Amino acid sequence: MAISSRNKVSVQFSMSSMTDIVFLLLIFFMLTSTLIAPNALKLLLPQSNNQTAAKPITTVSITKDLLFYVETTRVDISELNRILQERLKNVEEPTISLHADRSVPLEQVVKVMNIAKDNNYKLILATTPN
Repeated sequence: MAISSRNKVSVQFSMSSMTDIVFLLLIFFMLTSTLIAPNALKLLLPQSNNQTAAKPITTVSITKDLLFYVETTRVDISELNRILQERLKNVEEPTISLHADRSVPLEQVVKVMNIAKDNNYKLILATTPN
């Protein structure tokens, strides 16, 4: 008398659940990557080998067209001092990161440096690595 089991174990592996997970992850990353809004200003920064460990509180950007931005908001140079004072009034060590395009005249960079010096702000000049 031959005894055989009625339940046979299947040795096949179903990939359908794995593909569902992969597609869900793909959709998740596609949606979240479009929600991230990077700094939209395209600047060609000067090159340097040095780095600093200071964390800037805000950024000031100067484009090649001599337009000034605080973060991503366009400002006039005459209003820059007031806007920086409002943003940095309750900060212990106010630090500004200056992003200036390579083609910007040094005079415009010095204007921002003078505002930082007059208000005792630390100023970091943003560069790209060599």
